Amino acid sequence: MADQVYIFDTTLRDGEQVPGCQLNTEEKVIIAKALEQLGVDVIEAGFPISSPGDYNSVIAISKAVSNPIITALSRAVEKDIDRAAEALQFAKRGRIHTGIGTSDQHIYTKLRSDRDKVLERAVAAVKYAKKYVEDVEFYAEDAGRTDQEYLARVMEAVIKAGATVLNIPDTTGFCLPDMYGEKIKYLKENVTGIDKAILSTHCHNDLGLAVANSISAARHGARQIECTINGIGERAGNTSLEEVVMIMKKHPEINLTTNINTRQIYPTSQLVSKLMNMPVQANKAVVGKNAFSHSSGIHQDGVIKNRENYEIIDPVEVGVDKSSIILTARSGRAALNYNLKNLGIDLSKEELDTAYDKFLDLADELKIVKDDDLRKLAEELSSKSV
Repeated sequence: MADQVYIFDTTLRDGEQVPGCQLNTEEKVIIAKALEQLGVDVIEAGFPISSPGDYNSVIAISKAVSNPIITALSRAVEKDIDRAAEALQFAKRGRIHTGIGTSDQHIYTKLRSDRDKVLERAVAAVKYAKKYVEDVEFYAEDAGRTDQEYLARVMEAVIKAGATVLNIPDTTGFCLPDMYGEKIKYLKENVTGIDKAILSTHCHNDLGLAVANSISAARHGARQIECTINGIGERAGNTSLEEVVMIMKKHPEINLTTNINTRQIYPTSQLVSKLMNMPVQANKAVVGKNAFSHSSGIHQDGVIKNRENYEIIDPVEVGVDKSSIILTARSGRAALNYNLKNLGIDLSKEELDTAYDKFLDLADELKIVKDDDLRKLAEELSSKSV
């Protein structure tokens, strides 16, 4: 039986940190309801101490959804934790997500502290949050660049303090997949009490490795992946929810599964893109407009004969109606005939040959030949044959 990986969606917190893509409370509630329909296990609703808007949004989301755990972010500061707990008062299942930087880079240059003091602050924050909620997640910011032995010491200490989830962020997107997977493996093997907590990933995409790192970590024992719709987020973005989910679905041999209703992936992607006014890049895996589009004649012929020749995902699986055969100067007769038949136009072989020559001239001129162009082309051929 496959192991479940919990999907922790941070679109409304880390994802919303993209400049110019901020949402109001009403919009956040709309997205939160969509995430619930999608089947995410955890929604990180905001950072309540950061602004009145974030505080009110966490309250509103807590009231609006029932199934997912609602998480509020805080620093390892008592006033942050107080504010997070207050914002979560209406959550059916609330979680406080608190933490502190653990890399030497953060300890010495950002926090201006030392390892022992940071360890003390981590433990104190978890104990303080535990007064409010049973479910406390601890994040070790910049864990990707944190010394393994020290990271293990911190994790062991916060477990003893009551942490239920351990977030191991690759905050700067620095790690390679084998490095990050090995970090998770090291913690599994060297932290006393690790079986009492869920190991979580939170990967950034600065080197384009967020998804690969998250999957590597899951294969080494992490059982929660923190991600966003469309991979949005700070700088180059976060782990893409749609990508990690479909990787696990398409690779049953890795023995990992999720609660995600994959048919809701594309509609949710479009909703987030629209409300955040952030277009999805055309070649984005799974949800980009070109993900199921084919314009090369060789590919088009193969897809028309059998979709699986060039598609490992059935578009219906992720909520897309069907594949698209895009007619360009690279298209062949099979693609032209396929699109004509979809318009109810049947041509003989000789007629198709004539139409194809005309089509190539048209394609060179228009770049992409659309349905209306095809209809006009067919009408011209029909009038000449009369």
